[in-house]
Amino acid sequence: MEKFMKSPMYKKETTDEKYHENPFRAVNFKTDSGEELICPNGRKFHLAYRKPVKGNQYGRQEEYYTCEDCSECPYAERCKKTEKNRTVRINAELSSMHQEVLENLQSIHGALLQMNRSIQAEGTFGIIKYDRWYKRIVRRGLESVRLELFLVSIGHNLYKFHNKQKRLREVV
Repeated sequence: MEKFMKSPMYKKETTDEKYHENPFRAVNFKTDSGEELICPNGRKFHLAYRKPVKGNQYGRQEEYYTCEDCSECPYAERCKKTEKNRTVRINAELSSMHQEVLENLQSIHGALLQMNRSIQAEGTFGIIKYDRWYKRIVRRGLESVRLELFLVSIGHNLYKFHNKQKRLREVV
């Protein structure tokens, strides 16, 4: 199964030039041959430690890189937010998945899926909201909300079924 779900930052990542040109974003840092990042001032970030991502059931790990020395750096005000040396977190597995999604979305198949989803997904919700006058969930609690949405969905499907049966009877 291929990945096609847009991330919340998709629009910014694909259209915003400032986002790509900002040299202080960790994604835009250069890398040398090893596992080291190089900041805009030419200082190296060494791998400090790896830590499992909290709440992740698949065992993903984030890598924490720390700058060797940020003292007397001319870019320190724009680059870091604390008095300590800058630390950067990178999740390599998540980054590779993210890159795969971007490549999939920029393909012809991805563009067609995006177009199709934009047409189809809102149709039913629009009918329920505007034609059936259902604009707000009245219940509280997860189970009650789920039940209410199921009932609205069943009602919508029954309405469609009734209209289809009516059309078939008229044809015969």
